[in-house]
Amino acid sequence: MSRRDTALALVVVLLWGANFVVIDVGLAEVPPLLFLAMRFVLVALPAVFLVPRPSADWRLVLGIGAFLSLGQFSLLYAALAAGMPAGLASLVLQVQVLFTAVISALALRERPTPRQFAGIALGLAGLGVVIAGQAQAVPLLPVVLTLGAALSWATGNVLARRAKVASGLSLVVWSALVVPLPALALSLVFEGPAEIGAAIAGFGWPALLSTLYTVIAASLVGYGIWNGLLSRHPSSAVVPFALLVPVVGLLTAWVAQGEVPPVTTLVGGAVMVLGLAVITVRWGRRAAAPVPRSAAASPSAVE
Repeated sequence: MSRRDTALALVVVLLWGANFVVIDVGLAEVPPLLFLAMRFVLVALPAVFLVPRPSADWRLVLGIGAFLSLGQFSLLYAALAAGMPAGLASLVLQVQVLFTAVISALALRERPTPRQFAGIALGLAGLGVVIAGQAQAVPLLPVVLTLGAALSWATGNVLARRAKVASGLSLVVWSALVVPLPALALSLVFEGPAEIGAAIAGFGWPALLSTLYTVIAASLVGYGIWNGLLSRHPSSAVVPFALLVPVVGLLTAWVAQGEVPPVTTLVGGAVMVLGLAVITVRWGRRAAAPVPRSAAASPSAVE
């Protein structure tokens, strides 16, 4: 990846890392599935009338909306509602890095290079250290739901890679049309009309600002960049950047909410950064290519 694309990936990491604290603010006033429906209504409208349709098979666009958005976030929000701590959810969700590598190898024949494989393994080891330090008595169901969200995200990553659209934003906007109606239906079933009505009646500035952040920063900008990177680079080069999301999330919670991370989190986070460095940093300089004798002897080569 070029320096520009690496910088863009790091911008996504910052936006998504802060998103967990922002979501916590919104969930204090709005139930999870209703919050999800509201988020993707605003992602799709009015942008769908302004952004051209992505140049991809419509089945891929539907699949991306179903897995990358609806599946991932409905399962994640359900896990949060079932008692999964937000910080631990941000960590467990990054198992999607491994899921994406496996699915890409099977579906796209994109096998990681030895260096990428080593970096992924190192990043996941760091993630394991962080999870071990954060894990407490968490019920099994929220953990299973979060792992399902990670698998759904990974599937969406591979579909976005296969689509290879020129505009990541168009893919975000048009695939968002898949989410609102199913999310609202799930909200009616699991949260009920009374809770929905109370949330709408008590909708305040914190919920509004939280919704706008998740719509503009996390979805339109974040996933717009992410899908664009996946269209230009193999999944194994892009997806490992997501390993830094929980590090940013925990640091954001530390600054904004006073949640001091344990030493294991700091150590594991450092290992995750090292794993990403193994993948992205080019160590040393490439040796100069030998000059052919005929070229070296020609007048133009001397000039």
